[in-house]
Amino acid sequence: MTVSWWRNLVCALALAMSWNAFAAAADEPAGGDEAGFKPIFDGKSLDGWDGNPKFWKAEGGSIVGQTTKENPTGGNTFLIWKQGDVDDFELRLDYKIVGGNSGIQYRSKDKGNWVVNGYQADFEAGDTYSGINYEEGGRDILAERGQRVTIDNEGKKTQGEKLGDTKEIQAKIKKEDWNSYTVTAKGNTLTHQINGVTTCEVIDNQEAKRALSGILALQLHAGLPMRVEFKNIRLKRLKLAAVQPLGERRKLVFVAGRPSHGPGDHEFNAGSKLLQKCLNENVPQIVTAFYKDGWPADPTAYDNADAIMLYMDGGGGHPVIQRNRVAEIEHLMKHGVGLACAHYAVEVPKEKGGPDFLNWIGGYFEMDWSVNPHWDAAILPLPKHPITRGVQPFKLNDEWYFHMRFRDKMEHVIPILSAVAPANTMNRGDGSHSGNPAVREAVKNKEPQHLAWAYERPDGGRGFGYTGGHFHRNWKDDNNRKLYLNALVWICKLDVPSNGVESKVTDEQMKENLDPKGK
Repeated sequence: MTVSWWRNLVCALALAMSWNAFAAAADEPAGGDEAGFKPIFDGKSLDGWDGNPKFWKAEGGSIVGQTTKENPTGGNTFLIWKQGDVDDFELRLDYKIVGGNSGIQYRSKDKGNWVVNGYQADFEAGDTYSGINYEEGGRDILAERGQRVTIDNEGKKTQGEKLGDTKEIQAKIKKEDWNSYTVTAKGNTLTHQINGVTTCEVIDNQEAKRALSGILALQLHAGLPMRVEFKNIRLKRLKLAAVQPLGERRKLVFVAGRPSHGPGDHEFNAGSKLLQKCLNENVPQIVTAFYKDGWPADPTAYDNADAIMLYMDGGGGHPVIQRNRVAEIEHLMKHGVGLACAHYAVEVPKEKGGPDFLNWIGGYFEMDWSVNPHWDAAILPLPKHPITRGVQPFKLNDEWYFHMRFRDKMEHVIPILSAVAPANTMNRGDGSHSGNPAVREAVKNKEPQHLAWAYERPDGGRGFGYTGGHFHRNWKDDNNRKLYLNALVWICKLDVPSNGVESKVTDEQMKENLDPKGK
């Protein structure tokens, strides 16, 4: 009996210890130190990358850049990651170099013909430059190995406390073997590490020359024959840090759909690029990213987004309802990410996507309930709201959708643009998009129809729906454009200027980025 009691006690203690270990493990972040990192090289091809095929290839699980005596490069040449730009991020990869010099370009500019300028995390086969911060095509060496450097607004460099001895750091870098490289850019602080050792840090306060976003690329240096290899390339996007004098910043991701209509209609690419340009020039607190032709191939596209704008074809082919993306967007919404949908992007099937859009932006186009006529909407007096600041009522002909499906009793939904639809909007017969008894009754009774609306989600996020945008020409209207730009600032949770976001658009700018004819 005594033995049995003792055995039961030991078993109970063991079970408790096992449960405590399990519970502790469950509290650990998924993936540990690698949590949030995503591969941007598939290990077998150069899909998503672009470089001169004379020098770059995928081989043995690595990206390989190589020059020979018989195949030299006339100048530094680069392999560019084409799936997205980088802003605040941490990049990890392994490299091996035999001969010559190479580096990792980040927040850089594509100068064409595989030439890149900007920040570079340098490394080489020699003993001098590995780990430094070198600005290719710019200010040259920003920080040498072992240095912590602050650059002021006039470009003067001040060295802080040393990070380490350059020779001791070099001694930890393996020759003609694999080394790990980590590049971290957070705000205007840029940090390089090799094999876990911090090699340099730059705090770049020179507003005219620093970069807060740009492209990512790998370098193959001109000169003597060399071979460089990269593998295990993973990217983690970081929440945008405040930067002086801008202060708090927000990230807005534009997603433009594929061409689907004739010239001037559904110009998702040109319209998004135009709005992006207006924000970049007039609201520097917003960092923008742009993806065209449908859902981003960049696996990290939304990872540090504060807000997303969708301008694309919808309905049954809406990209959000494909490939379980509803769950992906739902995760973002639960973390307070803002969402704006323009024109056809507000339409999703009632059974798949409808309930989600009600929760995300407060309303949507529901087939057999909403309609899509082309008509002249004379905007009624605007409500007092940050989105309407500086906007005067206007009149525009567009494919204004109306009789939208909104949350019950318009809970937390604020109408922004409203108009009374004229009787001629009901000239078509009943159909999934053209008419139904309920909308005919509403038009007959001259009920105001809400063409744009704002939604404040209980989770703290913000949504915006806008049914216009069929005709590209309407982005030229100052009031229409200002209202939409105000809305983008608002969903980013930044203060809308008292007179709204001012912007100028020329006729020539309206012609930029249009889809090819016939597409």
